[in-house]
Amino acid sequence: MSLLQGKTALITGGSRGIGAAIVQRFAEEGANVAFTFLSSEEKANALAQEAASANGVTVKAYRSDASDFVQAEELVKNVLAEFSRIDILVNNAGITRDNLMLRMSEEQWDQVINTNLKSIFNLTKHITRPMLKARSGSIINISSIVGVSGNAGQSNYAASKAGIFGFTKSIAKEIGSRGIRCNAIAPGFIETEMTEALDEKTKEAYFANIPMKRFGTGKEIADACVFLGSELSTYISGQTLSVCGALNC
Repeated sequence: MSLLQGKTALITGGSRGIGAAIVQRFAEEGANVAFTFLSSEEKANALAQEAASANGVTVKAYRSDASDFVQAEELVKNVLAEFSRIDILVNNAGITRDNLMLRMSEEQWDQVINTNLKSIFNLTKHITRPMLKARSGSIINISSIVGVSGNAGQSNYAASKAGIFGFTKSIAKEIGSRGIRCNAIAPGFIETEMTEALDEKTKEAYFANIPMKRFGTGKEIADACVFLGSELSTYISGQTLSVCGALNC
């Protein structure tokens, strides 16, 4: 398949977990991919080389902190210089710093808001002008089902992810007339390094609340991104797609 053939995508937080799955799926669908990482350059470059060689596309990793306004601006400039265009932006960078409100520090609040929410402003701000010039583009913001339901001990995370919904709707209304779409995806419980470490009893407790009785996979989130980034969704904008196994029905 080649649903993204000829397109260039920029993905933040692309070196592991859901981000890495998106990088791999986009490459499989024919997109050239730029993605960011912060910690492991070796791991990021290995992913880039694997995705590129397996699919005959260009994939490049960039060390960049999406929560930093200046770094985000430089990233967009560098990607445009390398690839000449950006058709799809996937705002995926995110962290957790869980704590009950009585114990949560200002630093824990600020870190999560900056990484999860301010980063989306940063990248969208700097990519808007080239997309407006091209009169096309798809912006995909990765939120969370926690932004809908809330979760004890995650007020910072829930606030950041809920903010993405309002931001997505506003941007869709601002730039929709220029052929640019903006949507969000709200993953439920997804298989990650963290969930792999859970014991069976704990997993069963989670499954009891999920109608489909399993965790989702990174590939299933990536497939949703492929849909929203492709020509299959050209009249869909300002929406949130929940990929949660019916958890939020």
